[in-house]
Amino acid sequence: MYWTMSAILFVLWIVGSISGSTEGAWVHLLLLFSMVTLLLAVAQRGRGSMA
Repeated sequence: MYWTMSAILFVLWIVGSISGSTEGAWVHLLLLFSMVTLLLAVAQRGRGSMA
């Protein structure tokens, strides 16, 4: 689930960066949220394999 959320947020960030109508730094929050969900996905996968 986190992998999918991360991919969607990353694609939205790319689209927002390419389109000329970005609202300042708001589009970069998508990248931040994408990285957070990616880290959660990696942490959850690592935790599950150790159990």
